[in-house]
Amino acid sequence: MNTILSLGLIFLTAFLVAKLVHLVKLPVVTAYLIVGILIGPQLGDIIAPRILGVSGLFSEFVLGVIAFVIGENFSLNQFRRLGKSVLWISLGEVVVSWGLVSLSLRLFLGQPLYICLLFGAIAPATAPAATIMVIREYKSKGILTDTLLGVVAIDDAWGLILFAISLAVAKELYYATHLLPLKVVGFALLKVLGSFVIGGALGWIFTFFSRFARHREEALIYDLGFLLLGVGLSKLMDTSVLLTNMFLGTAVVNLHPRGRRFFDVIKDVDFPLYLLFFVLAGANLELRALKELGLVGFAYFFTRPFGEWLGAWLGASVAKSGRVVKKYLGFGLIPQAGVALGMALYVKVAFPEAGTLILTVIVGTTVLYEIIGPIFTKFSLQRAGEIKRS
Repeated sequence: MNTILSLGLIFLTAFLVAKLVHLVKLPVVTAYLIVGILIGPQLGDIIAPRILGVSGLFSEFVLGVIAFVIGENFSLNQFRRLGKSVLWISLGEVVVSWGLVSLSLRLFLGQPLYICLLFGAIAPATAPAATIMVIREYKSKGILTDTLLGVVAIDDAWGLILFAISLAVAKELYYATHLLPLKVVGFALLKVLGSFVIGGALGWIFTFFSRFARHREEALIYDLGFLLLGVGLSKLMDTSVLLTNMFLGTAVVNLHPRGRRFFDVIKDVDFPLYLLFFVLAGANLELRALKELGLVGFAYFFTRPFGEWLGAWLGASVAKSGRVVKKYLGFGLIPQAGVALGMALYVKVAFPEAGTLILTVIVGTTVLYEIIGPIFTKFSLQRAGEIKRS
């Protein structure tokens, strides 16, 4: 199987399966994962080895794109518009789900601390596309709908920050176990600070010279150049690829008066990248590892949704949100997809052995969450009385 032929089969097979999956009203991400599993080396084996060989490099670039787009949600104007309720709920959901998943794996299953932290850091990631799709399909309107849209717009950004810190701590625990806990956290925070400095500096340079990128085609080339710079400098300086590009996006949207056009041109062309990204995620799934999931997969699958609900309830209580928001918003946060898969792929590169287990759990649970998640989102909106038709 040569590389070009393999790429053609990947895109056309993904297109066909996405159409079939749409008939049963499942998210398109699920289709791409299924395609990757079916044509990957474990089953069909029609993906060229050269493509699989560069999947880590490609995944890092796509993660940089995802992080850059997420950075758009950190605009000061959006913070003012969202209000304190959304901020408290999103923070509560991220921190509590991280803590609950990490603690359950550590206390009840005795997993190594670094693995617990990584699972916990992936847990808060949600799937905004699945949530928005349900809201649009049922024409939901009301306070719960508005709050839910605000939370899913921003929680992945908080989640990326927490993931970067957890990843840095996990690396120190795994590779330098002689360090004291405070030193481990200190090194992790230094890496976060380094990402902030690199991303912020790139954002300022991006904004200053952006006047030379007048047309959409030029803006796209300009975007891609800076995104690659962000990923490359992060790898060179051993900081977080995700945080560097998220801070780059945050700087652009806040410093540039017309910064959103640079996000728009990326969104025009990013879909083929995401398609290949998710197909490769499915292809990297080692089916033999599924039998080893056992209690770890079971614990993650059930503790994450409870953590999302409890964190949202606590955040809504602190913000003194209404009863409907406190009671039902957490049910709308169950879907999990792209960002979580990206994190899991990133972990597999950083921790080849443990990463296999983590990626397998996240791919398996993602398919399940994408099936049951929209059902729970619809349930929450119905119970809140914000769906006018069933």
